[in-house]
Amino acid sequence: MFFDWSWLHDSRTIYLRLALSAGFLTAVTDRLGLWGPYGRANVAWGDMQHFLIYAGKLNPWFPEPVIPLVGALVTVIESMLGISLLIGFHTRRAAQVSAWLVLAFGIGMTVGTGFKSALNAGVFAFSAGAWLLASADDYPISVDRWRA
Repeated sequence: MFFDWSWLHDSRTIYLRLALSAGFLTAVTDRLGLWGPYGRANVAWGDMQHFLIYAGKLNPWFPEPVIPLVGALVTVIESMLGISLLIGFHTRRAAQVSAWLVLAFGIGMTVGTGFKSALNAGVFAFSAGAWLLASADDYPISVDRWRA
């Protein structure tokens, strides 16, 4: 073969891990205000209060008093998944949980704000990418590889 493309096979899971991790961690840091205040360009929430209002729209099946707990729980889970994917720790399980979580988020977006908003946000592509990551045979440059 003219050029050895085998490195792409090894790097695909690294790319997926970094992309999925970035998706989770930027969302979490946005709701914690690290990207700036609400209303600033490219800031979705800017604080937890604005995030909880949005979470309430996406979860109309939960009573309003439960939304702060749901928002806090999702924030903790997304933080843990983002870090786990970033370093490659229990990657397969983190990818599986990520796929289900983001699929649930996509369903919530569809119910709360419409199917088009879920497509615009790419949540179904995110979920599909997580399933692809979960199906990988190996995770190079990861804690999982180091532990094996």
